[in-house]
Amino acid sequence: GLCVSHSESLLWKKDLKAVRTVLRDPVLGVVMANNLVIVESPAKVKTIKKFLGSTYEVDASNGHVRDLPKSSLGFDAEHDYEPKYITIRGKGDILAKLRKEVKKADKIYLATDPDREGEAISWHLMKALKLDEAKDKKVYRISFNEITKNAVKASLKAPRTIDMHLVDAQQTRRMLDRMVGYRISPLLWAKVKRGLSAGRVQSVALRMICDREAEIEAFIPEEYWNLEADFSQKGSKKTLNAKFYGTRDEKIAIHKKEELDRILAELEGKDYVVEDVKYGERSKKPPIPFTTSTLQQEASKVLNFSTQKTMRIAQQLYEGVDVKGQGTVGLITYLRTDSTRIADEADAAARAYVEHTFGADYVLQQDQTKKSTGKIQDAHEAIRPTDITRTPTMVKDSLQRDQFRLYQLIWKRFTASRMQPAVYTTTSVKVMAGNYIFTLSASKLSFDGFMSVYVQEDDKETGNALLGKLEAGDVLTLSELKPSQHFTQPPAHYTEASLVKAMEEQGIGRPSTYAPTITTILARRYVTKENKNLYVTELGEAVNGIMKKCFPSIVDLSFTANMELLLDKVADGTVKWKTIIENFYPDLDQAVATAEKTLESVKIADEVSDVICDVCGRNMVVKYGPHGKFLACPGFPECKNTKPYLEKIGVACPKCGKDIVIKKTKKGRRYYGCENNPECDFMSWQKPSAERCPKCGSYMVEKGSKLLCSNEQCGYTTKIKEKQPND
Repeated sequence: GLCVSHSESLLWKKDLKAVRTVLRDPVLGVVMANNLVIVESPAKVKTIKKFLGSTYEVDASNGHVRDLPKSSLGFDAEHDYEPKYITIRGKGDILAKLRKEVKKADKIYLATDPDREGEAISWHLMKALKLDEAKDKKVYRISFNEITKNAVKASLKAPRTIDMHLVDAQQTRRMLDRMVGYRISPLLWAKVKRGLSAGRVQSVALRMICDREAEIEAFIPEEYWNLEADFSQKGSKKTLNAKFYGTRDEKIAIHKKEELDRILAELEGKDYVVEDVKYGERSKKPPIPFTTSTLQQEASKVLNFSTQKTMRIAQQLYEGVDVKGQGTVGLITYLRTDSTRIADEADAAARAYVEHTFGADYVLQQDQTKKSTGKIQDAHEAIRPTDITRTPTMVKDSLQRDQFRLYQLIWKRFTASRMQPAVYTTTSVKVMAGNYIFTLSASKLSFDGFMSVYVQEDDKETGNALLGKLEAGDVLTLSELKPSQHFTQPPAHYTEASLVKAMEEQGIGRPSTYAPTITTILARRYVTKENKNLYVTELGEAVNGIMKKCFPSIVDLSFTANMELLLDKVADGTVKWKTIIENFYPDLDQAVATAEKTLESVKIADEVSDVICDVCGRNMVVKYGPHGKFLACPGFPECKNTKPYLEKIGVACPKCGKDIVIKKTKKGRRYYGCENNPECDFMSWQKPSAERCPKCGSYMVEKGSKLLCSNEQCGYTTKIKEKQPND
């Protein structure tokens, strides 16, 4: 039993409530907890418990505990759109455990993540645990941008009430997403394939990818030529490289070989004389600290991480990692932010570190910031290390390889953001040859500044190295004139990184939605990824086509971006959340009703092929699957025979004469190949034509309204002939 002093027993009789504050373990003498801190993730529990000691119990909700029911929309449009929340399946045991902890505690601190989602989780916990009804409990909302001892303790000194504006913004987003998903998805199931889905943000992202694909398909390359001149330098084996500019009066673009030949003829026998030399200085600004978007982009380019992987590893670094000699430590600040603001304390620490490590000359004199695009996230900081003196080298042995690589990227970027610009000395030279001007430039790094820590791909300078001093009037010795033919390139396919950048620029989604959106459209097989590039599949094209036809506003970029701004206004209290719902849902309801009537008349019957089932002898039919079209026996379920669907395009293979068919890569990207594969290895990403190039004899491919020679060195193009009535 417990042994207590006489004085303590008197205290207990006097005040039973004091039992919770003075009851001690008989062996350790530790005061039992009477404060409960509830966080989202179990990974944070150990870290935060270490900071707070024995008077605090720390437990986790494991994310959301309540949500709209899966079986219905979850709100009544006839009764003020009030949402109906239920306990999420599987969260009953967690809530039961939390209720027991709540009973023991006098003070409950809701310490979920510092964003709209976290604010909503705290509110749902308040409701699920009936904390708003507990008269004998003190309930507080606390938040911290980093999981460090100072930050956590500071949050306890500044508790607040739940911000219902933030909760309402999250509720509005959730309900809008539910409306779009639950009302439109069944139409896709009925007309295309079960298991498909529409989403308020995902459908717009899909449209962006489809639009880019259409741009690429319609692009017609145009020929152009570059002309360079190599000059020898006295006393050096290295040459100076100059580029053709034009005349004194204008810059000249060389479009055709004939134009190039005329210029070369006029340059014949001409002297190359230095006309003007300018020496100068150019500075390159340090990068600004990472936001969610820029971290995802840079991690993709430098580390080859998907957006999902970047967020997963950043979450681990934020929640806490066991560091040798330091215990569990949160290494970075909160990872969902569009702010580049840095706390004064962290900024001062970074500048002090830079001065101590590199010298006073390397310390940035002015802050590098970028205007935030969202109001609520600006309450946060940019993504940075929680302690700049905790260098990547110090923690390398405590981190997994990918954790180390991402932490190093964040640490270097933040450190560089507090350092002086890099400075280059530059030389620009104009060289006259007859009536034409060539230009050459050289640069040399004279002060490395931030580049002593952080160098991006485009920071790596290449170019001339001027060994001797050039002066006006110098005659240069021409080594070689180098003409080269080129063709303009179509827009690049989106990568995950460039799609995130485009979504941010267009105002589509927010930091917390980029990765889940891309993950969803990949999982639905609307889009496939090959060598980082995103390609739309047939399934994606079909879904996008229906969405554009029946729900144009849902996939309209401006409409979606404006909706994000309205959500921001809900978050800052200037717009009532139900006003948005009341305006959105009736229009959606009408659009769905119209779409149902429109699509009722569209009977998508199975297309019958001329391929005979080799099991039962029926003509096989065309079906849609996760990877696109395939052939199936109409005798299913008695006959379950299936075959790949090979659609002929009516063009003979230029290699072997067999039929060209539409094929798919393993990841679903369409291409054109020979039906005689693997005996014939012909393939083309563009649709081949039956016509041959009159210039070089190669096969032609279709691009929009034109035919292009498949031989890039040829460059021949012509318009596709319109079919005549008798053709």
